[in-house]
Amino acid sequence: MQIVHAENITTNRMQEFELVALKHIDSLHRTALYMSGNEDDALDLVQDTYLRAYRFFDKFQTGTNCKAWLLTILRNTFMNSIRRKKRKLQTIHLSEMEEYGSEISDESTPEDDLLKDKFDDDLTAAIESLPAVYKKVVLMSDLQGLSYKEIADSVGCPIGTVMSRLSRGRGLLRKRLKKYAVQNGYI
Repeated sequence: MQIVHAENITTNRMQEFELVALKHIDSLHRTALYMSGNEDDALDLVQDTYLRAYRFFDKFQTGTNCKAWLLTILRNTFMNSIRRKKRKLQTIHLSEMEEYGSEISDESTPEDDLLKDKFDDDLTAAIESLPAVYKKVVLMSDLQGLSYKEIADSVGCPIGTVMSRLSRGRGLLRKRLKKYAVQNGYI
């Protein structure tokens, strides 16, 4: 009978976690940035996700899709943080809003900056005009390169719904960009 020391189990577990899970950190960060719209919140969200994933790594089934598992933890962590923030919200009276109205600015989100950096104004406007459910899956698929399964896990809906939304979103973009495509010689 061989005696296994707890230190070896911990070291092996840590090595396996690093090998299997940490390679998805960039993808998780992009998704967290998309979800939170803020770099600091995204970093916190990724850190919380990895802490939870490490803590429950014994529940992960080796050989399954680790990225999908991590995206599920990320989504759940994000939803829990939103619920906590909602509980902490205070009621603001209309007079207080008018008082601070001049200080409120329309800050751009990281995804807005990403669109502006990658595309010209016509393309950005077409993407921005998409309904939110279509825009989200189009950006996750076409800009972030996530699979249907990863998007489904991230947004919390079936793969068929993701495929349908992606098809409809791309169809709307096609219609909205037809004139642009002709003008620029794409068709």
